[in-house]
Amino acid sequence: MPSILSTSVKPFSRFSDFDVDLFKAGKHFKLYEKFGSHVMELDGVIGTYFSVWAPNATFVSVIGNFNTWNRDAHPLLVRWDSSGIWEGFIPNVARGEVYKYFIHSSSGESFEKGDPYALFWEEPPRTSSIVWDTFFEWDDTNWMQNRWQTNALDRPISVYEIHFGSWKRDPQKPERFLSYREIADDLCAYVKEMGFTHVEFMPVMEHPFFGSWGYQVTGYFAVSSRFGSPQDFMYLIQKLHQAGIGVIMDWVPSHFPGDAHGLFYFDGSHLYEHADPRKGYHPDWNSYIFDYGRNEVRSFLISNALFWLDRFHADGLRVDAVASMLYLDYSRKQDEWIPNEFGGRENLDAVSLLKEINETVYKEFPAAQTIAEESTAFPGVSRPTYNGGLGFGMKWMMGWMNDTLNYFSKDPVYRKYHQDQITFSIVYAFSENFMLPLSHDEVVYGKGALVNKMPGDEWQRFANLRLLYAYMFTHPGAKLLFMGAEFGQTSEWSHDRSLDWHLTQFPPHWGIQEEVKALNKLYCTEPALYEKQFSTDGFEWIDRSDAENAILIYQRKGNDWKNDLVIVLNMTPMVRSNYRIGVPHLGTWVELFNSDELNYYGSGVVNERELHAQAQPWHEKGQSIEVSLAPLAAVVFKLKRSNLI
Repeated sequence: MPSILSTSVKPFSRFSDFDVDLFKAGKHFKLYEKFGSHVMELDGVIGTYFSVWAPNATFVSVIGNFNTWNRDAHPLLVRWDSSGIWEGFIPNVARGEVYKYFIHSSSGESFEKGDPYALFWEEPPRTSSIVWDTFFEWDDTNWMQNRWQTNALDRPISVYEIHFGSWKRDPQKPERFLSYREIADDLCAYVKEMGFTHVEFMPVMEHPFFGSWGYQVTGYFAVSSRFGSPQDFMYLIQKLHQAGIGVIMDWVPSHFPGDAHGLFYFDGSHLYEHADPRKGYHPDWNSYIFDYGRNEVRSFLISNALFWLDRFHADGLRVDAVASMLYLDYSRKQDEWIPNEFGGRENLDAVSLLKEINETVYKEFPAAQTIAEESTAFPGVSRPTYNGGLGFGMKWMMGWMNDTLNYFSKDPVYRKYHQDQITFSIVYAFSENFMLPLSHDEVVYGKGALVNKMPGDEWQRFANLRLLYAYMFTHPGAKLLFMGAEFGQTSEWSHDRSLDWHLTQFPPHWGIQEEVKALNKLYCTEPALYEKQFSTDGFEWIDRSDAENAILIYQRKGNDWKNDLVIVLNMTPMVRSNYRIGVPHLGTWVELFNSDELNYYGSGVVNERELHAQAQPWHEKGQSIEVSLAPLAAVVFKLKRSNLI
């Protein structure tokens, strides 16, 4: 063990005995108020209190520029209570100082580690933590007090997913990232103009490898310094809130990288990760899996979830790779995993942790939402824990995404043979509170841009894409669209460059952009599309039997029948004139939306006149109307005047 040459560390603790008991029991959910570095005054002297959990250590010190990285200069004191917490106050260490922990383990190994609770880090590839704070004079009170309305499940939730480093870059120096503050005005104005209700940031927590898109996190309590300080990111969130836009943050409790300065093998033991590689190593991502059964790790993760909702005013968390947490055999061969105590494949520790995370989030922040990226049929992901569910607010509808993109990639001449593929989603659409995702995962690794998945010539490809979006926005569930898709980006997404914004000057692309604006407006203003978006009461098939013409007709319902909508999808490039459809009510119907409008780069086959329902039974309805169906288009009809009023 290193000898102590000198010390100016003063004994001090931010932990009460009760704090320690909660931490050891896995029930302390605000550890960011205790662990890490905190500038404070002690005995009239300004300095910084440091604390770190390292139970396998025999010696821990703080090293940095302030002591010329001398490992012996500022040793921390270990608590007497066997908690494994090392702590102490170092005078004259101020905000902005870089530091690490030097740790000597009981096995004789030595490490220099970043602070797991650091609020700020050096910009990669540098790896030191920085003494910082989360003080910010927030000016979003109106949003925070009323966000329960915007975030409610019976309100429109249309999410614009963003990778911060590649949405826009400096036009003069394309290699330079724009900062959180630099991008704020443009992003707020654009999201507002497009009509999205929320933005979702792919992980902005500090990560050493930019190519991981933020999914290999080392700094769980810090935003990436590539784009500015914590306060700069708070400013961006505040601007979004002032514009009436919610903020969802992508959160990664499923795994972490093995970088030397990070959580892995932190104190010479498997502290944060499970020791058995069959449970603690992730073969897909060459990363490490948290030990979900260890109480102190549970406190760390739950505290981290609350941290972003508390200190950064986030409105929701999208939880990444939930399936990989739930199953012990995820991406493993038969001899590479250990069954649970009942012989099953479920990770019972992860199941209980996810339940506790959701219970705690909704208790502390009832207006927030948690959203699971879960790709299996695990039951009750978005059902309350008191009913046996995991307690998430919503779940990504991965089956809908796969079936839909597979169907739309087919030449329209063959779609009549696959009608069941596009209608199947309704069979299970209400088993969860589903969000329909067309996310970053669909435009990477050789999959190409969405528009290039569509068949046909240029006009047909864009018509198909407009039809896809109209189908998505009129299908039950919340919506998520990845950046660039809203204007028909033609190249596969790359994290190393800006989106191709120049494309929006060309008619096919601004047509898509105008359509997405219109769809967001339709979704946000028509109660039938959101009031019962997670209920069987909000949807009814009118006709799904016309496979020969590849036409689908369905009804969306809200709380008031007068707001009902009838949607017709023509999945072929053939115009269908005088096509009769059953409608739920007698009266006058009007075309509310048509994806074939000229303004969207369509062919302009629209229903301009009022349509008077006749008492002619059709599609098992007592009345019907005759309409024109545009090629590769979606048409939305609404009752203008009812004969019953």
